[in-house]
Amino acid sequence: MSDGKTIFKRIIDGEIPAEIIHEDEDCLAFKDVNPQAPVHVLIIPKKEIPSLAQLEESDAALMGHMLLVIRDLARDLGLENGYRLVANTGPDGGQTVGHLHFHLLGQRPLSWPPG
Repeated sequence: MSDGKTIFKRIIDGEIPAEIIHEDEDCLAFKDVNPQAPVHVLIIPKKEIPSLAQLEESDAALMGHMLLVIRDLARDLGLENGYRLVANTGPDGGQTVGHLHFHLLGQRPLSWPPG
C-alpha cells in the first residue's frame, strides 16, 4: 500500500468494512474475518502503536481502558466460562499486522501450549 497504512488503520478510517462490535474515542473492536474460535474479536487502539514492544509510559491509561473494554466485551459476548486474550508481538511472536491488537477468543476449550 503506497500510503503506508495498515489494514487496521484503514478499518479505523472507514476505508475497509468490518463488523464492529465496540467503538469509542480510543479503541475499536470487531469480529475477526478468519475466526479461530466461535468468538474471535480483535481489539485495537485508534492510536497507531506498532506493537506492545513500542508502548510508551504515556500509553498506560489507554492500555488500562482497553483492558476494561475487553473485560466488558467478554461479559457481553457470554464468555463467562473463560476466554483467552492474545497479543502477538514481533515476527517470532506471530504478529502479522504492524498495529497493536488483542485477540479475544472463546466459546470453546483452548488448549495449551498454543501453536
